[in-house]
Amino acid sequence: MDRTELARRIYEAAHLTGTFVLRSGQVSNEYFDKYRFESDPRLLAEIGRHMKALVPADTTKLAGLEMGGIPLATVLSLETGLPSLFVRKEAKPYGTRQLAEGGNIAGERLLIVEDVITSGGQVVASGKALEGLGATIVGVLCVIDRESGGRDNIKAAGWEMFSLFTKSELESARPSPV
Repeated sequence: MDRTELARRIYEAAHLTGTFVLRSGQVSNEYFDKYRFESDPRLLAEIGRHMKALVPADTTKLAGLEMGGIPLATVLSLETGLPSLFVRKEAKPYGTRQLAEGGNIAGERLLIVEDVITSGGQVVASGKALEGLGATIVGVLCVIDRESGGRDNIKAAGWEMFSLFTKSELESARPSPV
């Protein structure tokens, strides 16, 4: 599937209208429901194939953020052969008590994988926590950049952000109303 068709398919699967409160606290009249593209195996596989080209060459592990980044990191791991970590919003107080499950963090060059980025607040918080555990963040990769300040906030944290699509690109690929 080419990039334009993928954008159209993501838009059709995930774009909703109504009144939505985003994680950032912003209120929006539209929403991209990432679970609608992440739960479709064919669409998720295509997203992974297209995201593969955006992975920095010096990445040693993929860090999928809870919860939407986890299926994306998994499919991207299958595409690239890179191991993945599953990063919680905070370490649980029981079990292994790890912030990230799936392997060592210290000394790794991590690419943070996320679904939709609005302000980038959780991405920055998680990335800083991973750095605190000895990782180097090589960048942040998402499927959709909502173009709402996330790229600037991630840049201010010292990282480059790569997005498969921006909100504008998805809107321009949407099917024409009949």
